[in-house]
Amino acid sequence: MDYRTNITEFVLLGLSQTKEIQALCFVLFLLCYIAILFGNLLIMISVTCSHLINQPMYFFLSYLSFSDLCYTSTVTPKLIIDLVATRKSISYNGCMTQLFTMHFFGGIEVFILTGMAYDRYVAICKPLHYTIIMSRRKCDAVIAASCAGGFLHSFGQFLLAVFLPYCGPNEIDHYFCDVYPLLKLACTDTRNIGFLVIANSGLMGLVTFVVLLISYAVIIYTVRSYSAENRRKALSTCSSHITVVVLYFVPCIFVYMRPATTLSIDKEVAIFYTVITPMLNPLIYTLRNSQMKNAIKIFFSRKIQSEDK
Repeated sequence: MDYRTNITEFVLLGLSQTKEIQALCFVLFLLCYIAILFGNLLIMISVTCSHLINQPMYFFLSYLSFSDLCYTSTVTPKLIIDLVATRKSISYNGCMTQLFTMHFFGGIEVFILTGMAYDRYVAICKPLHYTIIMSRRKCDAVIAASCAGGFLHSFGQFLLAVFLPYCGPNEIDHYFCDVYPLLKLACTDTRNIGFLVIANSGLMGLVTFVVLLISYAVIIYTVRSYSAENRRKALSTCSSHITVVVLYFVPCIFVYMRPATTLSIDKEVAIFYTVITPMLNPLIYTLRNSQMKNAIKIFFSRKIQSEDK
C-alpha cells in the first residue's frame, strides 16, 4: 500500500516561532536576497560583457555566480515569504521539486569550485602549458561535467526521498525540504537510506573538500620559489577561493557527514550555505580583484554613456 497519498502537503516550522524574531529575520533575509541578486547578476553581466569572459577563471566565476543565484533562489524566497505568512506550508510536489533543484544547483557549485581550483593549479604550477590545458573547449567540458554531476547527485537525493512512505505527521522542522528532515517523517525504517545520504552528500562533500585543500597546499608549496610580488598575487587569488570553499563546504559536511539525524542547530548552519555564502561570494571575488573591479567600472561607465545618448 502506498501511504504517500496520505500526505498532500508539508508544514515548514521555519527558523523560529517568535513573532519578533520572524520580523527581524524577514528584514535581514530580504536585504540578503537583494544583495545576492545584485551582486551575482553584476558579476555575470560584467564578466560576460568584458574581455574577462575569455579567461578561464572568470568564465568559471560567471557560472559560479549563476549557480549561486539559482541555488539560493530555490530556498530564500520561500523562507522570506514564510516569515510573514500565517501558514507555512508547501505541497508534496513542491517539496520534492525544491529538494531536487536545491541539490542540483548545489552540486553544480561544488564541481565548479573544483574546476576553479584546477584552473588555479594549472595557472600557478604549469604556467607554460596553461593556455593549452585550459582551452575554451576544456572549460566548456568542465561546465558540462558540473551540470551532469549536479544532476546525478540531486537525482540520487530525490529518489531517496520520493519513494519513502509519508503517513503523518507532516511538520518539517526546517525552513526548506531536505532529505534528513524528510527521513524523520517517513513511517518506515530509514537507517539504510541514511547511510546512502551520507555516501551521496556527505562523502561527496568531504572528498571534494579534501581534494581542494590538497590542491591549494600544492599551490602554496609551489609559490615558495616565486618572487615576493608574484607570490603575493598568486596567494591573493587563492585566498579568495579558499575562503569560499571553507564557507561552503564546512557547514555542508557538518550537516550531511553524520548518521541520519537532525539537530536543532542544523537550521542555523544551513543559513551559511543557502544564504550567507551566495551573498559573500561576489564580495570575496570582487573586493580583492582589480580586474573584476575594472570590469564593473567599465560596465557602469558604458551604461551611463548609453543613457546620456
